[in-house]
Amino acid sequence: MGTSRFKSWNLMGSLLVFLLSFQLLALVQFLQVEAQGSWEVVVENAGIASMHTAVTIYNNVVLLDRTDIGPSQLPLPDGECRNDPNDETSTHDCTAHSAIYDIASGTIRPLFIDTDTWCSSGQFDTDGTLVQTGGDNDGFTKIRTFAPCPGDGNCNWVETGTPLQNGRWYATNQRMPDGSQAIFGGRSCDTVEYVPSKGAPVYIPLIANTNDAQNDNLYPYVHLLPNNQLFIFANRDSILFDWNTNTAVANLPTIPGEPRNYPSAGSSVMLPLSGFNGWGGPEILLCGGATYGAFLNPAAALPASITCGRIAPLDAAPAWAMENMPMRRNMGDMLLLPDGNVLIVNGAGNGAQGWGNAQNPVQTPVLYNPNAAAGTRFQTLTATDIPRVYHSTANVLPDGRVLIAGSNTHQFYTLTGYLPTELRIEAFSPPYLSAGPRPTITDAPGALGYAQALTLTIAGGNPTAIELNLLSAPYSTHSFSQGQRLLQLETSIPVSAGGDLYTVTATAPPSSVIAPSSYYMLFAVSNGIPSTASWVHIG
Repeated sequence: MGTSRFKSWNLMGSLLVFLLSFQLLALVQFLQVEAQGSWEVVVENAGIASMHTAVTIYNNVVLLDRTDIGPSQLPLPDGECRNDPNDETSTHDCTAHSAIYDIASGTIRPLFIDTDTWCSSGQFDTDGTLVQTGGDNDGFTKIRTFAPCPGDGNCNWVETGTPLQNGRWYATNQRMPDGSQAIFGGRSCDTVEYVPSKGAPVYIPLIANTNDAQNDNLYPYVHLLPNNQLFIFANRDSILFDWNTNTAVANLPTIPGEPRNYPSAGSSVMLPLSGFNGWGGPEILLCGGATYGAFLNPAAALPASITCGRIAPLDAAPAWAMENMPMRRNMGDMLLLPDGNVLIVNGAGNGAQGWGNAQNPVQTPVLYNPNAAAGTRFQTLTATDIPRVYHSTANVLPDGRVLIAGSNTHQFYTLTGYLPTELRIEAFSPPYLSAGPRPTITDAPGALGYAQALTLTIAGGNPTAIELNLLSAPYSTHSFSQGQRLLQLETSIPVSAGGDLYTVTATAPPSSVIAPSSYYMLFAVSNGIPSTASWVHIG
């Protein structure tokens, strides 16, 4: 009897060990699938917290804060100081409020900015110059330019003599097919104007009508569609806009759920356009936001939105298809990755944008696969140790990593306490950077005309599964990357060129409606693994 009982317990023990081992193996496999990507702090102290960030054609990154925040942690060089009698905090300031980060060397060089760039907007011009507009206080109507240079250069900000016609604070810029920039909205501003000017600003009823007690119509989401119209979204509503006549041509359905723009702070992307389907079928994705009232009553710490909405605005009967993210999030940054997936990073689970309004930082990025079936599109990735909430940014780098900067939920630099001002800069390596050998573009052209044919030689990767994708360099601020777009070129079947080399023939985008003239990062993507990008001027 004792022997039988021992055998029984031994069998049960073996079974228990087997089940525990199986569960442990399953857990390890789950973690391997779900927890992917890696983080690295690339700058321990940038000296400024960047609320506006953009990547230039010289593989360096413009960092930009506001000027009326008081002294930063980054001195201006050679005893230089900014003397501004209009500054609300420091009329004599010998510290920088903009800088340039050189990716290769990891160095930070201070830049001089004259007037206040708080909650301003921007976009790269046709020649790769960053055009930056508006701000607060003495920056309200300013237009500034930054012509980038190599890491050892001395390029700096220039304030132009031509002001905006309407002051722009919390506005959105979009580069247009004719080479101009359209600037939409802003606090107490319901118009669009163009730089260079095309005449008087034009009233936009959508922006006016979507205002509420929280001003949830700020930083409207603007996307240039392949039919030469604009998709414009504010609060919960959107229109199709003919920029040639400056008129709304269609009202789109209201998205269910919460407000989605500043200060409720969701985010938005236009999903990749493809030459394989004639550049048609655009879709817009919006994710996150805040419960209405979160900005008006920050002490309540109301929960962020958990939903995403997806719409094909040019369909005969467009409608929002809703799905849930793995976790609630506002102030998230949505980025188109070189492989066509969408990264959602940064943000908080409660509250809204504004000084001290965020709680429960969301430090886990999420990957969204637009080509997967509904219900299977999200994948959680490796979490960062650094919270990134209000005034954070995210930008794709030419090497395929994602640069994460900023986070300041305080009115001034506050380096201690809850959610302190964040001066560290991180780089996130998405899972594709550890998925296998990367392809290499060996002979990319420096420029491409519209509809021009090109042949590229590519080393490594899988020649049976290759994409050539053009990714713009947007202006990242306040949870929206202005001017972001990904274009998949129509390519031929690869042809062997001997060894691990093969050639791919492709066709450039057909017009400035699909690819507004500027510089783009050209990635070769093999089985979802991107090369390092080559900069190519389109147009």
